[in-house]
Amino acid sequence: MRNQLVKSVEYSEHLDMMYMAADGSISKRRINVLQVGEVSFRAYCFLRKSKRTFTIDNVLALVPVITKERAVV
Repeated sequence: MRNQLVKSVEYSEHLDMMYMAADGSISKRRINVLQVGEVSFRAYCFLRKSKRTFTIDNVLALVPVITKERAVV
């Protein structure tokens, strides 16, 4: 999980993340990872429209957001 977060910082990718909060609630968020530490990471959360700190162990899934461009023929 940590390796995917580090890669997203290198390539400036947005990620869709399934995250479990401390109270056990699960949310889906679109994030832009800013900084990765040993046990947590900082990211801009598009759901909350602010910078947030997340615990790596609480991340359930990460999926890169891929935008496809179609050429008009």
